[in-house]
Amino acid sequence: MPKQVVIPPGTTTPIAPFVPGTLADGVVYVSGTLPFDADNNVVHVGDPAAQTRHVLETIKTVIETAGGNMSDVTFNSIFITDWTHYAAINQVYAEYFPGDKPARFCIQCGLVKPDALVEIATIAHIGTAGSGA
Repeated sequence: MPKQVVIPPGTTTPIAPFVPGTLADGVVYVSGTLPFDADNNVVHVGDPAAQTRHVLETIKTVIETAGGNMSDVTFNSIFITDWTHYAAINQVYAEYFPGDKPARFCIQCGLVKPDALVEIATIAHIGTAGSGA
């Protein structure tokens, strides 16, 4: 099964050896996405809702670059640093998945940069129509 990397235009060099996404057999695998700006600095420090929105917008860009949309998302892995942010994260999350929700899990853990409050990794099934990047 051939795979194709998915790198949206304007993507900066990641802080580790990975790509934003991979398309294989109609499935887009989006790497764990943190609330980073173009210089890999954490944005919206202290604001879990704004960080979640930033992360989901980044994920949306990866999926759209591959030829899909957010309604194609089937699974999310969510990592948060503090359960007190859970409600704020869920409120923004629900805006991006207004209909049938994807499956998911959410765990509390430490993240690669201390000011990051949320990280999300995504799987989207876009079928065979994806254009790749």
